[in-house]
Amino acid sequence: MSNYKMETKCIQSGYQPGNGEPRILPIYQSTTFKYDNSEQMGRLFDLEESGYFYTRLQNPTNDAVAAKICDMEGGVAAMLTSSGQAASFYAIMNIVEVGDHIVCASALYGGTYNLYAHTIKKMGVDATFVDPDCTEEELDAAFTDRTKAVFGETIANPALVVLDFEKFAKAAHAHGVPFIVDNTFATPVNCRPFEWGADIVTHSTTKYMDGHATSVGGAIVDSGNFDWAAHADKFPGLTTPDETYHGIVYTERFGKGAYITKATAQLMRDLGSIQAPQNAFLLNIGLETLALRMERHCQNALAAARYLQDHEKVAWVSCPALPGDKYHELAQKYMPGGTCGVITFGLKEGRDAAVRMMDSLDMIAIVTHVADARSCVLHPASHTHRQMNEQELMEAGVQPDLIRFSVGIENIDDIIADLEQALRQV
Repeated sequence: MSNYKMETKCIQSGYQPGNGEPRILPIYQSTTFKYDNSEQMGRLFDLEESGYFYTRLQNPTNDAVAAKICDMEGGVAAMLTSSGQAASFYAIMNIVEVGDHIVCASALYGGTYNLYAHTIKKMGVDATFVDPDCTEEELDAAFTDRTKAVFGETIANPALVVLDFEKFAKAAHAHGVPFIVDNTFATPVNCRPFEWGADIVTHSTTKYMDGHATSVGGAIVDSGNFDWAAHADKFPGLTTPDETYHGIVYTERFGKGAYITKATAQLMRDLGSIQAPQNAFLLNIGLETLALRMERHCQNALAAARYLQDHEKVAWVSCPALPGDKYHELAQKYMPGGTCGVITFGLKEGRDAAVRMMDSLDMIAIVTHVADARSCVLHPASHTHRQMNEQELMEAGVQPDLIRFSVGIENIDDIIADLEQALRQV
């Protein structure tokens, strides 16, 4: 499917029915798969053959959807996880050990920040957070001899910082480590990080990919471009024998598929954060309309940003697609066709006014979600990022008055009318 355009990949990639087979991807709602003899199942357990024996490791529905996302991103292998958080966790833990270190852009989704700043620290892995707008020299200074990866978000949630891929990729590769990018907000419709030097991409498929707030999920895609064997001493988990699989070496046995094979066969085997086949089925339905929806999300977001920018009660608006925005130039470079449907803004009267305005909305809902078909708002400092202290909030680009506005695909006139009546209540 690699020669097809993105709109076609959204619909056609991943599952190709044969003669007389279901046109729509079936849901393989089974925990187990039958075999005629013990020897064949043994070969599956030893990774000597490819096939299905237990859904925690692999499932045909999940694999078809992962293959579609892989094709959309331009990768060589992909896997689904139970959530975006699981994808962020696996992506790092697949290549680090106790005593290792990662470098992260500080403008991150709050859950990811807590995962890397606190949770994996308890597992013996440290993280250094750098301002995404830092100089090359400042970025270089963040590395240590134990650094194993660099992580950032294409468009930070909710700060809407656009990551300078080339700067971060250059630093990562100069230090012999992979560059991992969370591409949730842009989606491969608007940005393909592999084309700008990223090595691995993660997604919270819960957001735009699903698009309808039905199913929590995540995905990891490997470009196949990072040469693990060339840095064998840094990544022994991939380049030395795995005794839990009779001493196989992933890079030797699976080549460009080594990273995803290890994550599936080892991490998913032991930690079990698999996506349910039913959720993968629903995700696939969402993917089919992703290109259409992203176009409408971006159009509506830009129109809403322009309206808010001109409103007398609005202090500031952040939208990378908006001319004059701090990140407009980077957005045009990396995402010329559009960014995402999320914008942020603050009111002149501050945090309390923001809360009053949100409480006055009629159609636009207050929910702990973002990036689906329905317009919604959230106050991150009070909700998604409330576990972070003031310094962490500022490092993540989350001002106390920041309202995250996920602009849906409703009629823009109705969206703006709801904003207008709510702003009158402030």
